[in-house]
Amino acid sequence: MRSPLASVIAGLPALHATPVGAAWRHADGRVERPAPGRAAVWAHDDPPVVCHARSVARRLGVETIDAMDVLELFAFVRPATFCLPTPRGLAEALGVPVPRGLDDAPDALLRVADALLAELPEREALGRRDPWARRIARIMHDGGWRWGRLVLRALGEPEPGPPAPIRPSGMEVWRDLAEWSEHAPPPPAGHEPVAEDEARRRLAEALGNGAEARPSQADYAAAVAAAFRPRQHEDEPNVVLAEAGTGVGKTLGYLAPASVWAEKNEGAVWISTYTRNLQHQIDGELDRLYPDPVAKSLKVVVRKGRENYLCLLNLEEASRTLPMQPQHATALGLMARWARATRDGDLQGGDFPAWLSDLLGRGRTLGLADRRGECVYAACPHYHKCFIERSVRRARRARVVVANHALVMIQAALGGVDDGNVPTRYVFDEGHHVFDAADGAFSANLSAQETVELRRWLLGVEGRRSGRARGLRRRVEELVADRPQALELVDAIEEAARALPGDGWTNRIADEQPKGAAEAFLVLVRRQVYARVADPKSPYGLECDAKPPVEGLIEAAEDLDRALKRLVEPMLALRGELLARLDAEADELDSANRLRIEAVARSLTRRGEAMVGGWRSMLRSLSDDTPEEYVDWMAIDRVEGRDLDVGLHRHWIDPTIPFAATVGKAAHGLVVTSATLRDGSGDDAADWAAAETRSGASHLPVPALRSVVASPFDYPAHTRVFIVNDVRKDDLDQVAAAYRSLFLAAGGGALGLFTAISRLRAVHQRIAGALDEAGLPLYAQHVDGMNLSTLIDIFRAEEEACLLGTDAVRDGVDVPGRSLRLIVFDRVPWPRPDILYRARRAAFGGNAYTDMLTRLRLKQAFGRLVRRADDQGVFVLLDPMMPSRLLGAFPDGVEVRRCGLAEAVAETGTFLAGGGRG
Repeated sequence: MRSPLASVIAGLPALHATPVGAAWRHADGRVERPAPGRAAVWAHDDPPVVCHARSVARRLGVETIDAMDVLELFAFVRPATFCLPTPRGLAEALGVPVPRGLDDAPDALLRVADALLAELPEREALGRRDPWARRIARIMHDGGWRWGRLVLRALGEPEPGPPAPIRPSGMEVWRDLAEWSEHAPPPPAGHEPVAEDEARRRLAEALGNGAEARPSQADYAAAVAAAFRPRQHEDEPNVVLAEAGTGVGKTLGYLAPASVWAEKNEGAVWISTYTRNLQHQIDGELDRLYPDPVAKSLKVVVRKGRENYLCLLNLEEASRTLPMQPQHATALGLMARWARATRDGDLQGGDFPAWLSDLLGRGRTLGLADRRGECVYAACPHYHKCFIERSVRRARRARVVVANHALVMIQAALGGVDDGNVPTRYVFDEGHHVFDAADGAFSANLSAQETVELRRWLLGVEGRRSGRARGLRRRVEELVADRPQALELVDAIEEAARALPGDGWTNRIADEQPKGAAEAFLVLVRRQVYARVADPKSPYGLECDAKPPVEGLIEAAEDLDRALKRLVEPMLALRGELLARLDAEADELDSANRLRIEAVARSLTRRGEAMVGGWRSMLRSLSDDTPEEYVDWMAIDRVEGRDLDVGLHRHWIDPTIPFAATVGKAAHGLVVTSATLRDGSGDDAADWAAAETRSGASHLPVPALRSVVASPFDYPAHTRVFIVNDVRKDDLDQVAAAYRSLFLAAGGGALGLFTAISRLRAVHQRIAGALDEAGLPLYAQHVDGMNLSTLIDIFRAEEEACLLGTDAVRDGVDVPGRSLRLIVFDRVPWPRPDILYRARRAAFGGNAYTDMLTRLRLKQAFGRLVRRADDQGVFVLLDPMMPSRLLGAFPDGVEVRRCGLAEAVAETGTFLAGGGRG
């Protein structure tokens, strides 16, 4: 259906750009291929319709362009709805003809815009489901949104008129959001076991009649059921280490016994993942167990940290600034549209389009989450509509909670998940990442950024600056208003917090003109790093050993330790006052204020006892011996040669020790599962020992039960592995030529992995033209101006696309089918040789530790190739120095051929063209 504005839309210029070319449609319909620089000039003079303005700008060689981004129009008309942010993706979402090539792409964008504008009156005619559309559109128009005039006309305003002063009341969509309801605390869960046959039956029910028999999946479900037996002794959980090869169906395999236990015992099983993508995949699999959406909403909840959800108070406070900052009206208007339509307020992987933050900036999108722990809980006017609080309450009554490793570990260390409830049954999917997640959760960083954040959390907005930061006084004043001693403690905390870095710290530290004890210490840390590193001008991060310290550092550390003591003592005393009120008024406090007091007390514990206490221990270690279980070092974080942070860092050499102490011993049953749990050294005992070390099972008192279920896939028939031995990996021209030839031979569907961003960018620059001429779209992390999640979505949807990414991409890619049929690795992914790696290598077996990490990385990358029984794929490593001892990364029976590039290219083309058998 065409909109009444079709003739207006047809008269707009439109632009699309690829890595090597641009197509500009003039207002009269002519299409021209200007040079990128010229297209950027035209866009400045006459803003065109584009798709993903940031990506188009990058491809034109500029940072930004002035444009009418059709993705913004899509986000307004269809909030909380997914589409691929490409001309083809938009066309498919709107049901209009897809573009046939670059020259047709601008016209396709105009067709999409016309279809979206035609939808608006149709949606309005459906009733009062969306009474805020016109109000928000008016605010966005008044703020300068280029689509505003056309949207208002589509909504029935004949001539919107010039922009007027903004009235923020038109943004108050939270008024119509439903409130969550409070429920009585659930009783404790029972302890009935899950028998193997119960797990098998539940799995069969979930698969349904007529499902293909998968004995390996049923065996896996039966093995995992052992974790759901009653615990026999305190601190001795039932632990199962379960490796299930790709294709076994491990998600449904562990959900079967988990759901049986949850229903029999009226308790919750927490499923923990490392990546957000897998959280939502698991949520999808749960449809098999709970096909009724209403029943599922009561029994299943996806839980993330508070920093992942939209904070309605932040949205309100940002909206109030619009009269003074109308340039933010587009971003905040689209966020208000999304807030009204979203299912759960999840900004990270839910129904929030990942590309929206690329277009609008993180500050007015992802930055509207409670990222700094500033929540005022029951004192918030939106408390009873809060997305976070709704999620917390759903989790209390749920039977299956899908969380992530970081949330589980941090909350377990604090003694509870948001409200003091500690789960007793866990399944850690992506279990090969338990070690890495624990490393992040239990580390300590006395850095400029961390201390600035603490100051902001304690003091809020300082001076005359505007901002949303709410300090400790606002969070606790009502709670201790009748306790003069507690208010005096708040005064003492605020006074002591001024020893932490404030605004302007970056320049003061760089100029060695510090203000306060923390900045004085960090000046000397920075001096030590620059004095000790081999190349201070390196564009990458710098680091050095913490000892021996430079002159004056010990004295500065002692001064900072005293300053932190003056800070932490009143923080912990205030915590005591709050807990004393809980005890004294146990019969009088309502649940909202009780939860608010408990939350602030937990925050004071985390920041005072854990964070500041950890910092003080690190400072004292500079003059004493560092405890043998830790490694300390100093570092400067940099991006492209610019210093972003400086500090002293401490990590556990073995972070699974605190993981086992906080999560493991408190649990009654624990499953750690992955397709790559064990190493591939060839020594079965050593491989299992590595799995126990990486999962923390070696630190628990009862030996873990072990289970291995092999993949049903025929890897020898469906995959090929080539190690190219005639490409010099230090010659980027040769490396780029290899990528180009292999990608062309595969006809796309290729993922290029790199161990350094600089190598990725260099190869992209060299191969973009050839791939574009062959009709193979090329996308690249750190080049295209799109976040990784969006790039993977596009790559998954386009069978001919190619994607370049860093080695870390291997964990985020789940692309079944022909969209991923070739992986090319630029060189062996050895661990980064930093100070932390040096300490762990010494502790975990030297070269054997290095080889284990490298094999696991190769194993994970190879595992991306075959996701279904009929998938086929080729894995190529452009490194002649690949040692044979690492070949255990590949499945048994897969031939690994060392050959020249020409042979690898020919074999890749033949194998993929022949259906995967040769």
